[in-house]
Amino acid sequence: MKLFDVYPLLDITPAKGEGSYLYDDKGVKYLDLYGGHAVISIGHSHPVYVKAISEQVSNLGFYSNSVQIPVQQKLAAKLGELSGYDDYNLFLCNSGAEAVENAVKLASYHNGRKKIISFKNGFHGRTSLAASITNSSKITAPVNEGHKTEVVEIGDLNAIEQLLVQQDVAAVIIEGIQGIAGIYEPDASFLEKLGELCKKYGSLLILDEIQSGYGRSGKFFAHQYSKVKPDLITIAKGMGNGFPVGGVLISPEIEASFGLLGTTFGGNHLACAASLAVLEVMESENLIDNANEVGNYLIEKLKTLPNVEVRGKGLMIGVEFQKPIKSIRTALLNDHKIFTGVASNPNVLRLLPPLSLTKEEADSFINALKSALYAYK
Repeated sequence: MKLFDVYPLLDITPAKGEGSYLYDDKGVKYLDLYGGHAVISIGHSHPVYVKAISEQVSNLGFYSNSVQIPVQQKLAAKLGELSGYDDYNLFLCNSGAEAVENAVKLASYHNGRKKIISFKNGFHGRTSLAASITNSSKITAPVNEGHKTEVVEIGDLNAIEQLLVQQDVAAVIIEGIQGIAGIYEPDASFLEKLGELCKKYGSLLILDEIQSGYGRSGKFFAHQYSKVKPDLITIAKGMGNGFPVGGVLISPEIEASFGLLGTTFGGNHLACAASLAVLEVMESENLIDNANEVGNYLIEKLKTLPNVEVRGKGLMIGVEFQKPIKSIRTALLNDHKIFTGVASNPNVLRLLPPLSLTKEEADSFINALKSALYAYK
């Protein structure tokens, strides 16, 4: 049996990670500015993280959600404290797509409606409901079709209100910063007005912070650059630093009956131990402040390059060139041993490094990028 093809594979086999670096099976060292799709938030193999998982698995690796799991309560309390949403409830699951599925289900249950509004170039996952509200024909199949989804342009409040006024929209879902599209950030004023419209017409606002959350933007959640307060917030990726985990932050105004949401593996002992360690490291090492400071430093350096557009907040950065970046990315990887990411826009280089990235590491990347650009004029 062979593995099903998921992504085009790089001819590299990472064998070890430490901080912002990966080492392949031949011992070659790489600077990781992609973090495995924005997953590595506190750096590879952080000792606090390794210790937390090791100690937990040595005592108890798993039991179902039918018993008391104190580490879940600790995680919820710390997440509420650091995010500013301590009055919300937390549902734990296994992935970002699963978080989106449950958030949309909660919204529909809450107001009894079926229609969803999402945004052009948005991405919310590959499972059935998540795919049906994602604006990408590449990830849908016939089974995903027929769901009542309306796709609008970010910023088009008139189009949104024309849909909301019909009072059949369960929820509007939007990313704090669009990641896969190429790092596009909705204006703070737009998010605030969107929240007002949702309240006016009885629809719920879901903020998808799966990629843009957990400090990546320089705030705990990217939407916190505005004053909007969503009804539901989806999280995953950097939450577990590589351990599969996701969740939904649920406004106290939203109620659900027992049995509506459930999960076998969600919120298991190991996932919670990993997630709690991530939050503790983020707090003790001031990684959100570091993401803001080093991110701003890196963005300003990138803006000095000719003929580029730089977008993003914190350490969620997109650099758009005037041509496809495939050769530049290849040069960075092969010649300079630096991992970077792509976007659905072929001209965009996507940077999603660990939040512990240093200015010295940022400088190394800038120097390498200048060299790669010179070689591929």
